Amino acid sequence: MAIDRAKSLHWGTVASLLGLIALSLAWELTLAPLRPGGSWLALKVVPLLLPLIGIFKRDVYTMQWASMLILLYFAEGIVRATSDRGLSASLAWIEVALTLCFFFCILSYLRPIKRAAKKLAQQTIEKASK
Repeated sequence: MAIDRAKSLHWGTVASLLGLIALSLAWELTLAPLRPGGSWLALKVVPLLLPLIGIFKRDVYTMQWASMLILLYFAEGIVRATSDRGLSASLAWIEVALTLCFFFCILSYLRPIKRAAKKLAQQTIEKASK
C-alpha cells in the first residue's frame, strides 16, 4: 500500500513539473506573451529543466532543492494572477495550482524518507555513545 502511495506521489510530482514546463512555454510563446510573437520570458523554463532527470530518478537531494526552486514559480504565479488581466491571469492561476501540486506531492514523497534517515541517525548516535 505504501509503495503505491509513493509511486502515485512521484508521478504526481513528475506530471506537475512537466505540466508547468509546458504551460510556461505555451504561455510565453503563444497563448499570452508579453510581446506579440513571444517573449524572452520563455527562458524561465530553463531552471525547471535542471531537476527533471533527478526527479525522474527519484534522487532525494534533487527533490529537496527542487521543492525550494518551485516556490519562485509559485510567487510569480501569485503576482501575475493578481496583477495581470484576462488569459494571462487565468494561466497564472493554473501555474499556482501546478506549483502547489508539485510542492505537496514532493514533500509527501520525501517525508517518510526523511523520517527514516532521522531515525537511523539517532540510532547511530545511540550506538556510538554506548
